[in-house]
Amino acid sequence: MATSDELLALAVTAATDAGELLLGALHMARATVNTKSTLTDMVTEMDHASEALLRERLLGARPQDGFLGEETGETTGTSGVRWVCDPLDGTTNYIYAHPGFNVAVAAEDEQGALVGVVVDPLQSDVFTATRGGGAHRNGAVITCSAKGADDLATALCATGFAYDPVRRARQAEVLARMLAGVRDIRRMGAAATDLCSVACGRVDAYWERGLGPWDLAAGSLIAAEAGATVGDPADLGFVLAAPAGLFGPLRDLLVDAGAAEA
Repeated sequence: MATSDELLALAVTAATDAGELLLGALHMARATVNTKSTLTDMVTEMDHASEALLRERLLGARPQDGFLGEETGETTGTSGVRWVCDPLDGTTNYIYAHPGFNVAVAAEDEQGALVGVVVDPLQSDVFTATRGGGAHRNGAVITCSAKGADDLATALCATGFAYDPVRRARQAEVLARMLAGVRDIRRMGAAATDLCSVACGRVDAYWERGLGPWDLAAGSLIAAEAGATVGDPADLGFVLAAPAGLFGPLRDLLVDAGAAEA
């Protein structure tokens, strides 16, 4: 099997190429804008074009690997490596040419995420991590903030909302309760961007419920390798990424606020 460095190099090349594809078409009129789960859950021709590019680059180089993409589903492989890709995380931001969209690529083995890459083409940021190898932004080492339990009231948090309006109303109730306990809350609109923001200290913590594996695989590894504790959604009911000292108090606050049911 290839080394993590070899997989990382391939992931960076593929994700960067996909990011350049998205950036080149950012201000063009959209050929198609369709919806998936709800009227606000949008997908464009660029989501599909980006995923096609990722499939071509990754499986072209490693045809025995598996591939899981948000738009085209899963292709099983035989190598023991599976690529998990979000070709355009933050489609709504992209449609509006608003900052906060990315390409996320992860390589997984039997132990979980081995390599993670998140490319934010509008900000010229390339976030990378390998399991046990730390996290980087544009080649420089990054670490999450050092906040602890005593800093909960001054923690800047990020979150995301569901597409379903009924769920969004419940999440608004959680948000109202959370605002009283932390410094403030940001909503960027792309899970991998938020996880990388935790990794480099742009925000102190991030939580969200109802994400798919393509939303989490790359960004979760980057946040964890930057020193954050990343809670398992299967255990918590939501993903939570925060500095180790802040994780417990923030988790308790979220549970009390009903985040696991929102």
